[in-house]
Amino acid sequence: MEEATLFADGGSRGNPGPAASAAILFGPDEETIEEIGAYLGIATNNVAEWTALVLGLEAAVRRGIRRLKVRLDSELVVKQLRNEYRVKHAGLQPLYRRAAALLRNFDEVDVRHVARRANAAADRLVNLVLDQEAPARAK
Repeated sequence: MEEATLFADGGSRGNPGPAASAAILFGPDEETIEEIGAYLGIATNNVAEWTALVLGLEAAVRRGIRRLKVRLDSELVVKQLRNEYRVKHAGLQPLYRRAAALLRNFDEVDVRHVARRANAAADRLVNLVLDQEAPARAK
């Protein structure tokens, strides 16, 4: 597949707290190509957001996608990814470097911030993972 759209989201119940990341790749006809959900244990919301992006980028690279639209509801991650804001937190820097390295695999990348409602599928997957993996800790 040549082109795809990546929606990624992360969340924690508490900050830090039980956290999960999710990424969904959609093809040009909006068909779901791949869904990735991962439980992270105890982490911050920002770690979960960055991890979601990395998971989605890794999946896109594995699938040989050349043109990628990235849609995130985390304005902070979008601005950090575009180098509008620096990634100051030491715990986020390895995730930032990994994402930057993965982005070099694509011929074209369009990164944009979207409203939370536009990222509902990835948000749903984050909450599904959290509900399945951390129900006792979330209460």
